[in-house]
Amino acid sequence: MHLLLSAFFSTCRSADLTGFLENFMAQYTIAVVVGSLRKDSFNKKLAGALEKLFPADFGFTHVRIDDLPLYNQDDDGSPAAQVTRLKGEIAAAQGVLFVTPEYNRSIPGVLKNAIDHASRPYGQSAWNGKPAGVIGASVGPIGTAMAQQHLRNMLAYLNMPALGQPEAFIHNKEGLYDAAGNIGEASLKFLQGWVDAYVAWVKKHA
Repeated sequence: MHLLLSAFFSTCRSADLTGFLENFMAQYTIAVVVGSLRKDSFNKKLAGALEKLFPADFGFTHVRIDDLPLYNQDDDGSPAAQVTRLKGEIAAAQGVLFVTPEYNRSIPGVLKNAIDHASRPYGQSAWNGKPAGVIGASVGPIGTAMAQQHLRNMLAYLNMPALGQPEAFIHNKEGLYDAAGNIGEASLKFLQGWVDAYVAWVKKHA
């Protein structure tokens, strides 16, 4: 057995192994849904930096939404493999962290498409009861306030208890991150407080 484990670990990249061990040890798995597809997305970077602020008993599943077909109710009886994967990842998580940009004063279409897919067929929603955190960054001074409010309206219908306070409308500006990509000193206290509140929220509702 020892030789088999040694062989397994030797074939794993260190980053993959670290992620595997973190999720294996975690008591709580959070499905992270980033609403932007851009390679250098502000919100993808924010999600990665926030994860470092969580306690050791939390692990993360990065939910892929870029390959989902457009939602069509005709497909409810025979969903695509990508949809089945999405619903499985949400169902297996103890909470969902939405990190969304704001497009035209609302959430991106790709995020709405993912929400629709995982909520259907009617009565078989993977979102039901999952404690949610809602946050997002934008170059605008009001962050993603409108997008977050629209998203919260959907989460209320989906029966997802969403953390209400503190709200976090992040202005993506110089100083938000340090040279290593971690949350910068000016924002660290606030965002650590937000993460701590969400951790308590998940433990209360999971």
